[in-house]
Amino acid sequence: MSDDLYQRAILQRAKGPAKRLDSPSASVTVDNPLCGDRVTLDIKLENGAIAAVGHLVRGCALCQASAAVIAATLPGHAPAAADAGREALDSVLMGGIAQAPWQELAIFAPVQRHRSRQDCVRLPFDALAQALAQAKT
Repeated sequence: MSDDLYQRAILQRAKGPAKRLDSPSASVTVDNPLCGDRVTLDIKLENGAIAAVGHLVRGCALCQASAAVIAATLPGHAPAAADAGREALDSVLMGGIAQAPWQELAIFAPVQRHRSRQDCVRLPFDALAQALAQAKT
């Protein structure tokens, strides 16, 4: 395990509780066949906002931490906040900063130097985009 990549903040977030939602508005499972990560992400929409996010990740700490940040950040926000989250993550992975409410994505700054691991952090955001698209239909 690379110490510069798996810093304490990432490991702490990855260890957080992961749980699925009982009756989600949408649920999606996505895989990264290159590394074997698998993310199942549930969202519940109520009154035009994201009420809850659930997740189950079978993968590395980067993928687990990314899903946990999404689940902690999105409830109470409009679905458009998911796009802002993806943009904030891309900014961090290119050496920039993340804007509110996505400041916690700064924990992924070390991933900027590990291009092959960036997809691990992005996979939960891919699942989120698919779940929101599914919920709209």
